[in-house]
Amino acid sequence: MTDEFRPDADRLAALAEFAAGAGHEINNPLATIIGRAQQLLREEVDPTRRQSLAAIVSQAYRIRDMIGDVMAFARPPAPHRSVVDLAHLVRDAVAGLETDLHNLRCRILVETPASLPIVGDAAQIAMVTAELIRNAATALQPQGGPISVTVSAGKASALLQVADAGCGFSEQQRAHAFDPFFSGRQAGRGLGFGLCKVWQVVRNHDGELVIDSSPGGPTTVTVHWPLPAEGQVGACPAPANAPHRL
Repeated sequence: MTDEFRPDADRLAALAEFAAGAGHEINNPLATIIGRAQQLLREEVDPTRRQSLAAIVSQAYRIRDMIGDVMAFARPPAPHRSVVDLAHLVRDAVAGLETDLHNLRCRILVETPASLPIVGDAAQIAMVTAELIRNAATALQPQGGPISVTVSAGKASALLQVADAGCGFSEQQRAHAFDPFFSGRQAGRGLGFGLCKVWQVVRNHDGELVIDSSPGGPTTVTVHWPLPAEGQVGACPAPANAPHRL
């Protein structure tokens, strides 16, 4: 059996449709609960009751945030496509995670060309990069370790690869890795909404997501991003030959 696996697009599309409907139905009564609880909190003077009402409001907002994740998976915003520099976006995403990675005892190794133009939404591509790095960092806990992030130009696409030497994907995780709410954190790898959101973004960019992993072994996640059409690059410079290392 090959160690590579890909998302089941048909199954995830069906899950997204269900999640969209469920999220909408839950949001409406939840908004009423939050509004009424906040009104009662403003009018209440008893300290014990105020504490209870504050807890209701806090937990209701937590549910709202979870529903937001559901909707981000089910109905992600359409990408605002333009020619962007994948190498620059990846380096910026890594820089934004440096403190968190240091606290998790993870050392990140980045290798990119000076520039590599692709077509996509800069904010969404940065989110994908950050989610994949966070997932790799979780897999390395509690000891920490190196994470490799590589950007390169393929024949028909630009490649973003994030690799770690963590616990790998078990058979159960391979089957459910992209399911909303599924988490393999007890086994050392955080999944949940991260990978399903990543899949939706990559799919909406006409890209491809491939995971190469086996139980107990290293893991490499590869994202194929579309290259600009000939003459589309414009102000974004062509990729340089010299790699950029951090």
